[in-house]
Amino acid sequence: MRRKKQNASDAQELQADQNQNKSAREIRVREVRFDDETAEQDRPSRNTELGIVTYSFVLLFLILIGYLTYLNVFRVSDLNASVYNSKNDVNMDKYVRGSIISADGNVLAETQMLWDGTEVRVYPYYNMFAHVVGYSVNGKAGLESVCNNDLLSSHASILSQLKENDGTKEHGDNLILTLDTTVQRAAYEALGGYNGAVIAMEPSTGRILAMVSKPDFDPNIIADIWDSVVNDSSSSILLNRATQGLYPPGSIFKILTTLAYMRQQPGSYRDFQYDCTSSVTQGDVTISCYADSVHGTEDLKSAFAHSCNTAYATIGLELDPEEFADLCDDFLFNRALPTNMMHSTSQFVLGKKSGYAEEMMTAIGQGNTLVTPLHMALITCAVANGGQLMRPYLVDHMEAYDGTVVSQTTPSRYRRLMTSEEARILKEYMAETVNSGTATQLSWYGFTAAGKTGSAEYVSNGYEGTHSWFVGFSNVEDPDLVVAVIAEDGGTGSETAVPIAAQVFQAYYSR
Repeated sequence: MRRKKQNASDAQELQADQNQNKSAREIRVREVRFDDETAEQDRPSRNTELGIVTYSFVLLFLILIGYLTYLNVFRVSDLNASVYNSKNDVNMDKYVRGSIISADGNVLAETQMLWDGTEVRVYPYYNMFAHVVGYSVNGKAGLESVCNNDLLSSHASILSQLKENDGTKEHGDNLILTLDTTVQRAAYEALGGYNGAVIAMEPSTGRILAMVSKPDFDPNIIADIWDSVVNDSSSSILLNRATQGLYPPGSIFKILTTLAYMRQQPGSYRDFQYDCTSSVTQGDVTISCYADSVHGTEDLKSAFAHSCNTAYATIGLELDPEEFADLCDDFLFNRALPTNMMHSTSQFVLGKKSGYAEEMMTAIGQGNTLVTPLHMALITCAVANGGQLMRPYLVDHMEAYDGTVVSQTTPSRYRRLMTSEEARILKEYMAETVNSGTATQLSWYGFTAAGKTGSAEYVSNGYEGTHSWFVGFSNVEDPDLVVAVIAEDGGTGSETAVPIAAQVFQAYYSR
């Protein structure tokens, strides 16, 4: 009996142990199932994170490939021309630097060998082409910099290279420019002792025939005078004022003010009437016409031709400043110009928060507006060319030393800046400026002309001066040549800049 009870007790303990083990197994199964469910829930999250990382790396790789493609396709010329490109140093050991030649066949830069085998770069025209052609020692500037890789490369035929290969260097390719020696000389001599710039170019092609900047230097001795040049901050003779000089435009800016008024008042600008009494006052701001001139009753064309400040200051108050800013943005203010020459960016600042003083001053080309001579030449080209702006260029073609043409520049349209009708009206106003306005000296010659003068006032270190401006073109019906002139401290545009432009036009037609 006692044994039966013991057996029953043992059976109960065994059953309890089995039940306990079963519970433990169930707990472990539930834990495994829970872990599996948790893993299943976490797996999409981990997959998402891995996907983000993977796609990020793929995107970065594609951006890198795209940027490298951009550099090698679109920026290759700039990279090859860079003075920091070590490839150019290697090419200097392989090639004799090519020559730079004017459109009329004159050598502007060439490499000559001295008796001891030393190479020396020679500039036969000394100061005349200094800024546009540049120099190739102590760094590089001008076309010597922009076209550096071209001058240190050879595309001569294999047969020519084999004939030339006698252990000496090969000759680099030559640049044939659009610059005309006759027009360049006229511009250089006409500017005389004035600091400033002169640009002459064909509006229908974009070919630049002359580009002069003063003060100048002799590139033949640039290495010898380098220390004195870089330490003289007052003269800035290395600055190409034609492309890098920033000036208040004065009344030549009225070309754009007129266009802005025409666009904002399309139905009434022809009815514009203003009675000029020599000055106009708005609040605490008074603007006067030059020399207190009284122009009397004027329409828009006569106000333009006489360069009436008071009329245009009034127009400035009527213009929507934001729309005016948009127009100037379209005309390449505050952005790069379509050229590979080193240049400054013209500045235009006007907005809805601008006060009446700034609006009046901006309309007459004063205030905070600054322009380069090249930029104003391009705007004038667009007027002369029916609203179309052609890309400006200085290199007509490149050829190997054996005469093989390597590349040829084809004139190309950059952008339409205005309609043909707008260009026609502005051309009419500019022609009136020559016929009866501030540029009548240009009516004395054997060609028709149209233009705009400017007298830009400025203050520097307490000194007050006036820059003399002119922009215009010849042969009004079918324009041949655009000329832009800035003579620093030259006074009015009519007394200084116009005679300079006249000499350039005459030289062009006397070739």
